[in-house]
This record gives sequence, structure tokens and C-alpha cells, in this order.
Amino acid sequence: MLGAMAELVQRQLGAAIIVRYAHMELAEPSIAEGFGHCVEAGADEIIAFPYMLSPGKHSTRDIPRLVAEAAASHPGVRYHVTPAFGVHEKLGEIIAERAGVLTVSQEA
Repeated sequence: MLGAMAELVQRQLGAAIIVRYAHMELAEPSIAEGFGHCVEAGADEIIAFPYMLSPGKHSTRDIPRLVAEAAASHPGVRYHVTPAFGVHEKLGEIIAERAGVLTVSQEA
């Protein structure tokens, strides 16, 4: 699923942006490997997006720590970690679409 989402985002953003995915634990590639794959592809800035709904411990502590550890092996590469999805209007639209109902803005 994560790989498919990375491919989708890559298609949407085009070849000028490098999109790779990584897993925090239990699967590969690891965050360190994913970071390295981005650098190998020519990235000089990494933006890590925790693909999680809630801003819990993994997205606010564990992932930023793992990204920082990975970055230490690549001096000169800038990086930051975005917040998790959280509450966002677009997510509400997706839920309504999947449920087969119109949103108030679509009814108008």
C-alpha cells in the first residue's frame, strides 16, 4: 500500500521531485534506507511525511528521531519531517466520496 501511494504521488508530482517510501519498523526499506535512496537519486533536501492519521508518538517522536539519525550519514542534505495527516478538509471529502454522499459544498 505504501509503495502504491508513493508511485501515485510520484506520478502526480512528476520527475522533477524524487518520491521514495520507507517503513519505520518491521518492513523494508527502513527510514535510513529510504533516506539513502533519495540521496542516491540526487535529492539534496528530504521532506519526510509520516503516512499516519494521528499525531501520535511514532509521528511526533520516533520518525523524526529516525530521520535525524539517517540524515547524520548524509552531511549537507537538508531535511524536515511534516506533521501526520491530522484533520484536513480533503480527508473529509474522501470519506464522503467513499461513503457515496455529497458534501454541503457539492450540494450547492
